Amino acid sequence: MSKRHSLIMRITGMESKFQGPNGADDTNVHNNINRKKSTMMLNVNGLWDVLPRLDHYRMSRRAKRPSLSDLHDGNPAAVKDVNIETGILGVSSIGALNSESNGIKLGWIQGVLIPCLLNIWGVMLFLRLSWVVSQAGIFQTLIIIGISALVCVITTLSLSAISTNGEVKGGGIYFIISRSLGPEFGASVGIVFAFANAVAASMNTIGFCDSLNELLREHGKKIIDNGVTDVRIVGVIAIFVMILICAIGMEWESKAQNFLIAIIVIAIFDFLIGALIGPHNIDQKAAGFTGFSMEVFQNNWHSDYRSFENTSYNFFSVFAIFFPSVTGIQAGANISGDLKDPASSIPSGTLLALVISMISYVTFVLFAGGAALRDASGSVINSTIVECNGIECQYGLHNSFSMMQLMSLWGPFIYAGCFAATLSTALTNLLSVPRLIQALGRDRIYPGLIYFSKGYGKSGEPYRGYVLTFIVASVFLLIANLNMVAPLISNFYLASYALINFCTFHAALIRPVGWRPTFKYYNTWLSLVGFILCVTFMFLIDWMTSIITFVVIFALYLIVVYRKPDVNWGSSTQAQTYKTALSTVYKLNCIDDHVKNYTPQILALAGAPEVRPDILYLANLITKNNSLLILGDVSPKHLSYRTRSAKLRNGYAWLQSHRIKSFYHIVGDSNFEKGASALMQATGVGKLAPNVVLIGYKSQWTTCNYQELQEYFNILHHALDQKLAVVILRIPHGLNRAATNTANYNSVNDEEHLMQSSCDLAENNTLMHADSDLSMSSQQIPRVQSVPAIGTQQVGGIDISHLSTQIPLRESIIHSSSARDQLKNKKKNAADRMLQHDKQSEKTFEVEYISVFQKKHRHGIIDVWWLYDDGGLTILLPYIISTRSNWEHCKIRIFALANHKQDIDAQEKEMAEIMAKVRIKYTSLKMVDDISMEPKQETREFFDKLIMDLQKNNTNGNSDCIIMDSELQTLREKTNRQLRIRELLLENSSRSTLVIMSLPMPRKGAVSALLYMAWLESLTRDMPATLLIRGNQTSVLTCYS
Repeated sequence: MSKRHSLIMRITGMESKFQGPNGADDTNVHNNINRKKSTMMLNVNGLWDVLPRLDHYRMSRRAKRPSLSDLHDGNPAAVKDVNIETGILGVSSIGALNSESNGIKLGWIQGVLIPCLLNIWGVMLFLRLSWVVSQAGIFQTLIIIGISALVCVITTLSLSAISTNGEVKGGGIYFIISRSLGPEFGASVGIVFAFANAVAASMNTIGFCDSLNELLREHGKKIIDNGVTDVRIVGVIAIFVMILICAIGMEWESKAQNFLIAIIVIAIFDFLIGALIGPHNIDQKAAGFTGFSMEVFQNNWHSDYRSFENTSYNFFSVFAIFFPSVTGIQAGANISGDLKDPASSIPSGTLLALVISMISYVTFVLFAGGAALRDASGSVINSTIVECNGIECQYGLHNSFSMMQLMSLWGPFIYAGCFAATLSTALTNLLSVPRLIQALGRDRIYPGLIYFSKGYGKSGEPYRGYVLTFIVASVFLLIANLNMVAPLISNFYLASYALINFCTFHAALIRPVGWRPTFKYYNTWLSLVGFILCVTFMFLIDWMTSIITFVVIFALYLIVVYRKPDVNWGSSTQAQTYKTALSTVYKLNCIDDHVKNYTPQILALAGAPEVRPDILYLANLITKNNSLLILGDVSPKHLSYRTRSAKLRNGYAWLQSHRIKSFYHIVGDSNFEKGASALMQATGVGKLAPNVVLIGYKSQWTTCNYQELQEYFNILHHALDQKLAVVILRIPHGLNRAATNTANYNSVNDEEHLMQSSCDLAENNTLMHADSDLSMSSQQIPRVQSVPAIGTQQVGGIDISHLSTQIPLRESIIHSSSARDQLKNKKKNAADRMLQHDKQSEKTFEVEYISVFQKKHRHGIIDVWWLYDDGGLTILLPYIISTRSNWEHCKIRIFALANHKQDIDAQEKEMAEIMAKVRIKYTSLKMVDDISMEPKQETREFFDKLIMDLQKNNTNGNSDCIIMDSELQTLREKTNRQLRIRELLLENSSRSTLVIMSLPMPRKGAVSALLYMAWLESLTRDMPATLLIRGNQTSVLTCYS
């Protein structure tokens, strides 16, 4: 009986008559489950809440708890699907367990301990460890082993912490780093690590071939030249055979591992026993095997670095050759997807393998250093050993790689152990690389690897990945020199270990709520020490290779950053971003405001972003990469959570597609005035709050409902009451893009159905519910779909309830073979066909319309009418605009009012001095001295005609709805001033690109909404794009440094 079905049996309360997944009692089991479900239906009937289930906490679509709205609004169907029809452990969960059981799953001994030992006990154990002792001496060799062990122990502790912080799926080191630091780091290190494993397979195969050549040489045999050619031929054949063993499946690979580990263990004891017994004859003594001797031990205690194969060696170069012999600690994590319980298997198996291997290495060093000479002649004359003086010696630790075989009890078994160690390590490396490539391909991080991610059979064997691995390993095998390949691998492994340690350090330092590893024997600062050690030794081994390694990692990192994969894995870098932002906002709140650090932080009351894009283009022009921009949207309707979420998603998608960095805030269930006032008072956090309100000009003020006009006018008062600057934008053809293109949209009346469909499509793509088990279909294709969202909406004081606007909705469609997913896909395809016309209309419109603020103005003119001293905002905003790339060639002309009682030349000189002191460049400066003149008759007639209909008697008897004669008489002088300014504007700025001028102050209780709007109409009609600005009377400019 399998453990999985035992689990099902215990949970469902059925502990008898169970024979396994293929037994005769399976039917009884499912009948019992059905009876249990019926019981559950009776037990939970009438209850709304569902019971806890593990599947609810997995990032999977297998199970989905009812949403908050289902419970709160009372939707029993959704609850029934989860709680009643499937029971505590429904049929879908049983199917999930059965599907998960496909393929061989390994325990901690078979899946971690043995692979780690096979990886560690590699080529260096039998072919290079004695040579390392001869070069570095016993003392420094123990230091090399100690440093290597220290790095590996720290990395193992870090690896154990990460691997026990949640489920570890297929992908090994790549999965661990990508889910901890993000796809940028994980993917780049994953590629490097896969490459290192493939090259390590080549290195161990070269070791196997060298050992085979030595064996043939002893018997006077050869294949071709007993050298490089033989290594290449035999090596390629060996890699091909090992690839076939891996491709057959995990079961065969596990059996091969058991056989190989047994041979290695026997070979180790064969060497130890032989060294203890001592040499059998004088020929062994002549070859350098003297048996244990204190004199030999003392002679071998210190280092004796020499040149070998035209290469000079020192401590770090010898360390580089030895270090790959301890790089097997990741073997268990590499096949984490094939482990029964990765969270417990990886720590226990890896640490135990590391302890066993380090003990064996130390023992080998002491035995080799205490019982063998560095140099020996191998010659015996008249029963006398010839000393190695003045002749070229071919034996001894320095000169022969076969000292282990010489010192063993039975030499042939050392060759068998060497073959097993090299081939087993190569086998483990070859097994891990295709799965790592498969994980990268399934995550769609690098498009070129998607082809190699296809799985075959029940276990999803990556046969294409095996082919790629075979090619890479074969290419590096052609080098056929062990000492050339080893340092390259050391750098790649050290880089990977550095990132593993940094992952743990970063996660432990940031300590997000989700960081809860069950492995407690790690330390934040110890992981940092491990990271520093890895990087330090990389550069000490070979600084050039280290630079190349980091350049490759950085290039791969940039590729992922540029592609911006649509994934959300809850990495610690995301938690770091949040914590950094939070800490910075807190610090900012404690810093006093200073005029030198002033930046305009804009609240743009533009409604949905696609409705009035010009407002956002202007706001982005001012705040881009420099200050805060918040888009405010007010809806008179009550917005459900799903509707609000859909609007926010679509709004942010529009902002992102137009490269506008802005926050999007929505206020529902409120009229425009109250909603805007709420946004002014509540939007922002601490010092990151708006200080400027940007609003569009209400061009239909003469025809709209008076209540709407009064609300618009009151918003200006609310802004000034909150000590916020006010900016009003008017462009010649109006701001409402949707209103001018009504013909491009179809009317749809069923808002609730449409919003529900939109939300369902988006909700299925929620990243928090996306499968992260690296088993997604390779046909996952992201795309953009347009979904119309309709509803009564009031933004900017204008009712656009009759409009339907196109809102782009990002979604990711995952093709599935299940009936449920097929049904969803059919619905999506039907929606695609229904909305195709709307999408085409939106695309055509977006191509045709280009805002004045998006165009590049090479010969433009910005006229600034600085009429009143409001703190300098009227002059600061045009300066900011002029610094943008598409406005930087524009000329800035400044117009200012002159006091007729003072000398105009002195006033112009003073104004020029002000501009120089505040360091704002301009093309020309003109002082207007005839502002007090009476307006012309034609201008007066224009104004009288403008307000003619607004002076008629109100049938309702409400004096607020008309402009009273008494008001006109009281404010006659101010009205004349606005009309005179209109004349000057038409005379000087009618052909300018942009006009920026001071906004007349709307005094409370002194001027009505109708008369004030008449003033603004007089100032802006027949003019190019115009900005009316009124600062909050606080200086935003300073002449001091």
